[in-house]
Amino acid sequence: MITLKLFGLLKSLAHNQTELALPIGSGGTVLDVVGLLDREYQEIAELVHKKKVLISVNLLNEGDEVALLPPFAGGSETSAADDMLVRIQREDFSIDAELARIRARSRRIGGIAIFLGTARDRSKGRDVNGIKFEYYEGMAQKKLREIRDRALKDFDIIDVLIVHRYGEIEIGDNIVLVIAAAEHREEAFRACKWGIDELKQITPIWKQESTPEGEIWVEEHP
Repeated sequence: MITLKLFGLLKSLAHNQTELALPIGSGGTVLDVVGLLDREYQEIAELVHKKKVLISVNLLNEGDEVALLPPFAGGSETSAADDMLVRIQREDFSIDAELARIRARSRRIGGIAIFLGTARDRSKGRDVNGIKFEYYEGMAQKKLREIRDRALKDFDIIDVLIVHRYGEIEIGDNIVLVIAAAEHREEAFRACKWGIDELKQITPIWKQESTPEGEIWVEEHP
């Protein structure tokens, strides 16, 4: 028996279940998982076949926990100081405090670019009353650290900070913050834009919008 963990839209397709127990023992494969989904959860299986859902393992062992990752609406060892620069948290963040944190990293900083994402009250023609985010604990933090590491390697910057919230968020509240600091503004702008774009693509974080028509899972990231 293995446990299949579900996130985002997949929970709705499985009648709001967060986990599925599948009768697959040691030596089973992803093909066995897909075969069971084909028989019992065809809508989820269809997303797997279309490669819109990721399965991160191949050979399975008894008692394994496997996660199905729908499209994201998301490392190396780090020090405690570096961990504070890449965080996922429930509570709101202070832009002033985070800006001070990044400025304290170096006196060579001459340009800082900031992206702040907030919760809006309308999306794709629908009114939105509130938003909820869920994330894959452990993997989401790892992906954010990878983004920071790549930004430091690929751009001529001094440092970058990424904070993303989870849980229920009210309209107008902060969601995500990316701050890139460099000696000159051009590289700070480039790294900041790349950072938020990459976050949307690879970080296992999912968004659910509360609308007058009901709860809707959004495939792309905010």
